[in-house]
Amino acid sequence: MVGEVFLTRTAAYLPLTPVDNEDMEAVLGKVGGRPSRSRRIVLRGNGIRRRHYAIDRATGRTVMSNAELAAAAVRGLGEIGAVDCLAAATSRPDQLMPGHAVMVHGELGWPRMEVASLAGICVAGAAAFKYAWLAVRGGSARRAVAVASELASAAMRAANFEAESEHKVAALAEHPEIAFEKDFLRWMLSDGAGAVVLEERPSTPLSLRVDWVEMSSAAHELPACMYSGAQKNADGSLTGWQHFSARECAERSMLAVQQDVRLLNDNVIRATLVEPLAEIVAKYRLNEQSIDWFLPHYSSNYFIEQLAAGLTAAGLEIPRQRWFSNLAEKGNTGSASPYIMLDELFRSGRIQKGHRILMYIPESGRFSTAFIGMEAV
Repeated sequence: MVGEVFLTRTAAYLPLTPVDNEDMEAVLGKVGGRPSRSRRIVLRGNGIRRRHYAIDRATGRTVMSNAELAAAAVRGLGEIGAVDCLAAATSRPDQLMPGHAVMVHGELGWPRMEVASLAGICVAGAAAFKYAWLAVRGGSARRAVAVASELASAAMRAANFEAESEHKVAALAEHPEIAFEKDFLRWMLSDGAGAVVLEERPSTPLSLRVDWVEMSSAAHELPACMYSGAQKNADGSLTGWQHFSARECAERSMLAVQQDVRLLNDNVIRATLVEPLAEIVAKYRLNEQSIDWFLPHYSSNYFIEQLAAGLTAAGLEIPRQRWFSNLAEKGNTGSASPYIMLDELFRSGRIQKGHRILMYIPESGRFSTAFIGMEAV
């Protein structure tokens, strides 16, 4: 039996105090002792003014694990009663094994329950959301929690790039920054976590009925664009870190997050927005009057105009005054960003009964995407 599902609570957790643009390199460190050449260029384009890192400024050490970040967000939901299912997502867990969700469960100390780890990049958070939604919708859980968290800073500290910096000392004489594909992401990503409660009936003054969650992938036609723990080959394929020695992994900064910027720019709007959204518009008979709030997860202000054009091309020209984003103040926290964005809007008092919300969560890993449709009740 399929039942209705209601989002009843949201929470977000951002570690320590905000870090502004001028302080970023002091917190993350300088690769090879040299300031980055790309930092100002990237920051000028992405529009982020402040973000959070779980790094102690005095010692340069990480003060929380990814699982602890997630648990802090879940605790922020308050007293929610018995939970039957916990779905947790991240793009970079604290360890390869065991799974991220069981580590979060361990931090929470909750009784025995169903726990699921969802992997990927940004869409991992939407996958956790859908897992929890399906658990309640299908009747296997009365109450489920979905949480997404990112500890991006742990991999972005300068110390993680020193081996490659030393290995390429001759090239660095001419080009002192690490290759742009790696360096620019140091100024794009930050730490944070968000969580939601999904239940079989409304239980709070404001609840959002979750009507549908749609996910799709364009990996059948496009190669990997954002990756970590691998080397990208000339034919677009990836060779994973296990095929390299520990020294080679260090010398190539293989665990750094890398992105093919040209591939991203050429395909992200078409593959993650225009084509899948056109199908959703037809399936659910959406129009611009049917959407009161549009919550797009985008990594940079650079994409705003392209995003607007993509909506028009998909047949859903949503006016800008109905868009909501907190990228500038909360930063790009990957899979956690949609949760952190929804939490701020949910708590703002701006959502009224009958308002319909459309969330758009793309990921450039290999061009997958998610859309979530909800209505305030």
